[in-house]
Amino acid sequence: MAVLKVAHLGHPVLRQVAEPVPPEGIGAPEIQRLIEDMLETMDDHDGAGLAAPQVHVSRRVVVYGVRANPRYPDAEDVPLTVLVNPRITPLTEDQEEDWEGCLSVPDLRGKVPRWTRLQVEAYGRNGRPLRFVAGGFHARVVQHECDHLDGKVFLDRMRSMETLSFLPEFHRYWLRADD
Repeated sequence: MAVLKVAHLGHPVLRQVAEPVPPEGIGAPEIQRLIEDMLETMDDHDGAGLAAPQVHVSRRVVVYGVRANPRYPDAEDVPLTVLVNPRITPLTEDQEEDWEGCLSVPDLRGKVPRWTRLQVEAYGRNGRPLRFVAGGFHARVVQHECDHLDGKVFLDRMRSMETLSFLPEFHRYWLRADD
């Protein structure tokens, strides 16, 4: 396994629509290695998730999971999950605006509206179909990572740039205001 270099905003790979992985190719050594390396990279950066374009690979692969993460101390646990060729469908019109950050947009936070409940369909790491409902923080993480597969970053979803903050200012001014 290897910790991969994370692409930062401005790199063209982050603005491309990623290519699907043929279902029969999910078990291929290069895809399985990519998944292992993405998991290692996510852990190394204390990320909640990571999409393949963030590590310079334009493929529709996402990994995520949150448990006792120092970047998200108050977040609910989200199971470690691998999604290949994910499709998401909102199950409600309800949206919630909350703070997000991104490994590809380092040191910034902003409030982003997201659907509160989704149907997720994808292939798992083993190539078998997955289908589940995600809600709350779990739904937010899935949407954030799937956006990367379509060439979007959280900044594109912000309703207003008024909350866009560098980390020190976020901690100093916004976290206190949200308590």
